[in-house]
This record gives sequence, C-alpha cells and structure tokens, in this order.
Amino acid sequence: MATYKRYRKEDTVSYSLGITLTFELLKFKTEYVNKVYIHSAMKEGETLDKLLSMCKAANIETVYTDKIFNVLSQKENCYVIGEFRKFNGKLSKDTSHIVLVNPSNAGNMGTIMRSALGFGMNNMAIIRPAVDAFDPKVVRASMGAIFSTNFEYFDSFEEYKKICGERELYPFMLNAKKSLHDVSPAGKFSLIFGNEATGLPDEFLNVGTSVIIPHSSNIDSLNLPIAASIAMYESTKKNFIK
Repeated sequence: MATYKRYRKEDTVSYSLGITLTFELLKFKTEYVNKVYIHSAMKEGETLDKLLSMCKAANIETVYTDKIFNVLSQKENCYVIGEFRKFNGKLSKDTSHIVLVNPSNAGNMGTIMRSALGFGMNNMAIIRPAVDAFDPKVVRASMGAIFSTNFEYFDSFEEYKKICGERELYPFMLNAKKSLHDVSPAGKFSLIFGNEATGLPDEFLNVGTSVIIPHSSNIDSLNLPIAASIAMYESTKKNFIK
C-alpha cells in the first residue's frame, strides 16, 4: 500500500500540482516524469483524454488515487499531480540573465520565472542561501515556466561572475547611482535583485551600474516580482517592437 509524504527539499522528486502545470511538465520535461496522479473528482472529457493520451505516448504511468492530493495539495480544484525527478539546470553564458541574490520566498521566485520566460530572459542565476526552486510552491507560482527555465545555483555572486564571464551588470538598489530610464542594457547583461526583505548589500553599489526604478513617495519600495518584471520589460522591450 503506497504511502505519501509532504515534499522535502532533500527529496529526489517534486510535483506539479494541477493539470495546467502537468501539461507543461509533460510537454517540456517528459523524460523526467515518473507518474501522473489523477483524482477521483477529475471529470471525463477532452482534457482528461488529452492527458491520458500524452502519458500513454510517453509510456508514463497514470495512477488513480485521492491520497496524494490530501497530502500535497490544499487547493480544492487540484485534480492532477505530476511527479517528476529533479533536473540539473545550466545557464547559457551567451545570453542575458536575471540574478536573484538570496531569494527567500517561493511564490516570488516562481512569479519571476514566469515573467522572465515572457520577456525572453529565461536564464536565472540563484545565489545561495536561497529558496528551493523545486518546491511545489515555486512550480505552481511559475505556472509551469520552471520547465522552460535554465536556472543554476551558485554559492556566491563572485562564483557567478567568474563562471558567466564579462557582461553588463545592473544591480537594482534603492540607493542606486542611476534611474532605470537612464540605462540601456545591450548585448549580454544581468539584472540583479536582492532578498525580498533586505535587498542587495551596499557592496553591490560597486558592481556594474546600480539602478533604481523611480516611483512615488507613497510607497517605500516595489515588491520583488513587480520590480523584476518592470526591469525585464524595460531591458527587452526593443525585442518586441513589430
């Protein structure tokens, strides 16, 4: 009799909670999928038929059980869970990156992955200590973007710089030297963001060109996913001019 446990960082597998996420998993990381679990409340129809067809074509086992849903999902409308083996990420050194220094919120990381994919910046460097990218909360917040994101962990920002080579560096800070509208990233560049609570340490003022996103005095700062999305939009908008 199968037993199911809550996700732990040490586990070799993670989960896509929901059918939309599982479709993304099956589409982009098929070779890493172990099983797909289906809840008894999942309605028959085209969506289920599509899911079963994709699993059959990839020789992926489908398991009908409600037990794993009771353990892993607090969402009432979650009727499909994909179980997948964790995969190794690798940044492309020839593209621009978004760099998260010590991110601590799973939802924020997933949301930034989604925005990064939308703006064509789906190469993410994550500086430890940091939240686990395979936490199902990250997977869900990314809306499946994690399966199309090249992400890699580094023990320090210096390690990242050494491995990823020469590039324009733009740390985003409240006490920055320039405003976002005064910089024009080109070629290979990295947009760098700090922890949700503390931001980047002051030493990042000496890294590349520090940048602030201007806003009214009615707030102290923008939250991390919004700031990162604005920065990515401004840095890549020339790529989307028709």
